[in-house]
Amino acid sequence: MSPLLKIAVVAGAALIAAGAQAQAFPGSKPITLIVPFAAGGPTDKVARDLAEALRKPLGATVVVENAGGAGSTIGTTKAFRAPADGHTLLVTHIGMATTPTLYRNLSYKVEDFEHLGLINEVPMVVVAKPAMAASNFKELQGWIGENKGRINLAHAGLGSASHLCGLMLQNALKTEMTTVPYKGTAPAMTDLIGGQVDLMCDQTTNTTSQVEGKKIKAYAVSTLKRLATPAVYKDLPTLDEAGLKGFNVSIWHGLYAPKGTPAAVVKTLNDALKAALKDPDFIKKEEGLGAIVTSDGRVNPAEHKKFVADEIAKWAPVIKAAGQYAD
Repeated sequence: MSPLLKIAVVAGAALIAAGAQAQAFPGSKPITLIVPFAAGGPTDKVARDLAEALRKPLGATVVVENAGGAGSTIGTTKAFRAPADGHTLLVTHIGMATTPTLYRNLSYKVEDFEHLGLINEVPMVVVAKPAMAASNFKELQGWIGENKGRINLAHAGLGSASHLCGLMLQNALKTEMTTVPYKGTAPAMTDLIGGQVDLMCDQTTNTTSQVEGKKIKAYAVSTLKRLATPAVYKDLPTLDEAGLKGFNVSIWHGLYAPKGTPAAVVKTLNDALKAALKDPDFIKKEEGLGAIVTSDGRVNPAEHKKFVADEIAKWAPVIKAAGQYAD
């Protein structure tokens, strides 16, 4: 056999093998969604809803693995180091766009992931301890002005959704508050309910049940449009309406695979994601939490990647101005 023919035969065999591998995906091996946060938090809830919705289009078992700590960087690093075969994926939030600025020494880059698509966007709500006397945002703003230097603003840790929204809120109000970091959303919410801290700005996925149960008070939403659902928020003004012009913050979630995942596998995963995002049960669950399921072009890898790049550019100056970094 001539050398050229031998090369052609080897190349053809490799293509056939690659094609067979892609066709076999996902096979009998389960798919793991790594969540870089603790169980029970907002991102965990989204991931578990998504796992259930992905099982049918993928024809595979989909499980969630929590790997929290260090502002999502531990779990994200674990996903980055996983085999690029499509069986280990990452579900994370806006932290994908903020950790490059927040952390000086990351073991990974945003470019080290295949962007599979945007899952949803989650509005934020300004909430307060149950004993807060203010009955609306205008009164709350007055209380903030009267208590400068004595206000405790809770957040779930550096880089968390509540931390980021809190930075934007202080910037918009031109008021510095004492930020109180917690190791997760649950302990932050517990202390807000107990009155140990005054305020928090957090995702509707985390605040809805507490507001409905009247365990905390809600004052305004972070989006430019009022929320129609859940019903408990329908009468709340937007922060833009309330005088903080242009205030518009949503916490989003995306699905990622390690860089180098075969193109055919990426397409299979993206097709499954698109099917999951149209699943009526998934949509109902997300809307019940106040989340808006993605239905535009950002469900596609290229547009999702561009969206993340734009978010990095948006948040970098806010984080740098606050001067809050981690090694």
